[in-house]
Amino acid sequence: MLITCLKIFFTRIVDVSLGTIRTILTVKNNKILASIIGFFEVLIWFIVAKEALVEVNGFLVPIFYSLGFSAGTYIGTYMSSFIDSKISVFVVTNNKKMIKIIKKYKYGITIINTKLLFIETNKKRYKLLLSIIMKYDDKAFIVVNDSKHVENGYFDIKK
Repeated sequence: MLITCLKIFFTRIVDVSLGTIRTILTVKNNKILASIIGFFEVLIWFIVAKEALVEVNGFLVPIFYSLGFSAGTYIGTYMSSFIDSKISVFVVTNNKKMIKIIKKYKYGITIINTKLLFIETNKKRYKLLLSIIMKYDDKAFIVVNDSKHVENGYFDIKK
């Protein structure tokens, strides 16, 4: 019984982690990889659900099934942080020196009226960008969003 519970637990971790990654890839419009992952996710889920339902003669199976789901959610979310994706960073600032430094580091940046910056980068370079912003304007208003598609860049729009 304990071996069955452990098998269910670890299989749910894999199944739910795959589901988390599949969801992120679906949102990012990566249809083929999301579909392939979805196939294995459901196959694994079907096998473990069948086994869990056959062995449900006590309270341990549902507990290990649920613990596997929780752990899989945690691990899948952790793994998703390694998926490189584009992000949009919106900054409101008056600091012209910071703008020059951001350009020096080759970030895709659009400046509107020297106060509103649209900066395109990826998750890997975001920490460096944030450290530059905070060094030159620790009161800058910053909003970060995932980007689905980006084209062109490097504009300086003034009044």
